[in-house]
Amino acid sequence: MLQRLLIVDDEESIVTLLQFNLEQSGYEVTTAMDGATALDLATNQSFDLLILDLMLPEMDGLDVCKQLRQNKVSTPILMLTAKDEEFDKVLGLELGADDYMTKPFSPREVVARVRAILRRVQPVSAESSSSQEEGKENVIKFGDVEIHPENYEVMFKQTALELTPKEFELLLYLANNKGRVLTRDQLLNAVWNYEFVGDTRIVDVHISHLREKIETNTKKPVYIKTIRGLGYKLEEPQLDV
Repeated sequence: MLQRLLIVDDEESIVTLLQFNLEQSGYEVTTAMDGATALDLATNQSFDLLILDLMLPEMDGLDVCKQLRQNKVSTPILMLTAKDEEFDKVLGLELGADDYMTKPFSPREVVARVRAILRRVQPVSAESSSSQEEGKENVIKFGDVEIHPENYEVMFKQTALELTPKEFELLLYLANNKGRVLTRDQLLNAVWNYEFVGDTRIVDVHISHLREKIETNTKKPVYIKTIRGLGYKLEEPQLDV
């Protein structure tokens, strides 16, 4: 079954170029030229990924992204921007985008980025499902948090959390390196798979999102600790005695 993509951009030439290259790469593509239409489509239909331009008529990409996340639509979002300003990039990620690309870009680069994002959110395979039935699921536990890598699911106090793909990958990487201090550059390279030169605040944004979801007191985190001047470390919480 083909994976479904929604491309949203008000420049017809960009939409045509991306649609052609993504369809040639084996994806089913739907397009929209404005934010209001994109919001309606993404809310009422099922897509595997949204490619969303920042500057759109009727409703800009940031508002579309914000409303989708508020409506609990967790479809991965790759945001496009013609601006090379850190504020726009970070704001988009703060509102729930999973990744971004700055125009101009090559169609090949977009296809590669789409494939990378979709690889991280592949549904559970028959093999992993069979493994789970046999009680062999690899569950990572620390404190009140449980990570189910095969299901792409995180539980906090036995309640499923709504995480974006990037939040999930970041938490999983921290958990797999529990007790180790990881620099922001290490996290960028491991989770985003390519360099964001000078954009290490992207890590801080996602750490903040994770803390809001798994920490009882975000000002005094017990799981994800900030190591001043270095980076972050995930720890097993100390139990009161």
